[in-house]
Amino acid sequence: MLKTPKGLRLQIGFFGKRNAGKSSLFNAFANQEVSIVSPVAGTTADPVEKAMEVHSLGPVLLIDTAGLDDDAFLIGDLRQEKSRKVMDRLDMAFVIAQADQWGKFEEELVKELLNRKAGVIAVLNKVDLFSPQEELLEDFRKRQLPYACTSATKKLGISLLREYLVKYAPEEYLDSPRMVGDILEENEHVVLVTPMDIEAPKGRLIMPQVQAIRDILDKNCCVTAVKTDMLAKVLDNLKEPPSLVITDSQAFREVAPVVPENIPLTSFSILMAKLKGDLPLCAAGAARILAEKPLKNVLVAEACSHHPLQEDIGRVKIPAGIRKLRSKLEKRELDAHEIVFTHVQGHDYPEEIEKYDLVIHCGACTFNAREMRTRILRAAEKNVPFTNYGVVLACCAGILERALSPFPAALEAFYREAKKEAGKK
Repeated sequence: MLKTPKGLRLQIGFFGKRNAGKSSLFNAFANQEVSIVSPVAGTTADPVEKAMEVHSLGPVLLIDTAGLDDDAFLIGDLRQEKSRKVMDRLDMAFVIAQADQWGKFEEELVKELLNRKAGVIAVLNKVDLFSPQEELLEDFRKRQLPYACTSATKKLGISLLREYLVKYAPEEYLDSPRMVGDILEENEHVVLVTPMDIEAPKGRLIMPQVQAIRDILDKNCCVTAVKTDMLAKVLDNLKEPPSLVITDSQAFREVAPVVPENIPLTSFSILMAKLKGDLPLCAAGAARILAEKPLKNVLVAEACSHHPLQEDIGRVKIPAGIRKLRSKLEKRELDAHEIVFTHVQGHDYPEEIEKYDLVIHCGACTFNAREMRTRILRAAEKNVPFTNYGVVLACCAGILERALSPFPAALEAFYREAKKEAGKK
């Protein structure tokens, strides 16, 4: 359970003013000395994470944050920025205040978190020293805002916080969406094409491949995993054609000619867009690449941080594929600098998203669904098209419609947006 990736854990943030007792409560909840505790205000600078398991709920990720009222010159601003970025990926949040100091600041924090669709639990801390007002507790009850009275030093109320997590956890977490099992029938056969290239981790499969295998087996289906050069032989040896072939998106050009047209074909990255994001929206975003309107500024976002490799997908293959496709569409050779690609990694994501013509995101296997949906929402609010690595690579390979065919709603969204773009001539 402790090896569960961060992106598959329920993510829980601890928020409040400096010295509200966040770090002490964080440690008490984790039952470990994870965060540094000090009477000096502002001790916690960067978010501190702790992976653990909560009984009846499963794997969670606790995130302790710096005080959001930190007014230290410059550093305070940086601390607050990091703390607020944590909000983008939260499923649930504890808003913590000293028991007798709940006020406007905490109410605004609750409002912001609720607007982000995070589950919120009010925590009145240090009740061994201070008493909350009964009027405040009655107000919480009227608003149906869950609350707990706690003391980190006395270990009071900690079990109630755990009970609240189980009671108020998002339904989508307790009933996780299927990656691929929902488009399969029991006893069907799926072939996975898993290239062992320079980006493949030594000695193991990448996370989306593992997730796909597990989901297929959970559906009581058969799965065969092959490398690209063995695909033709495997298909020839099967008595019946598979119900679906799933490939690494980078191998679309090699795999598509080998897989007969009557066999559905898609990619791991496209399935990740379905699992953690919004596949119809990503499909519609691809229409921007094919539009007659010039494409000038593109944001390429990756969930994980890694050193760029020689044939890096986001920095080499996707820019090259888009430039080649745009050159063909515009019937001229595009200069290497005509389309500017800006790259971001990890939890860094620009606030001024409106300056981009398109956002292209990786499969986000290390993110949870909430952080991906927050990014999608931010782009949608600014009318910036948003799409996904797998969708883009299928588009560049000329097989986008085929790759989306297992998902009728996504294919329809692409057709609808393509028609709209054509009307903007």
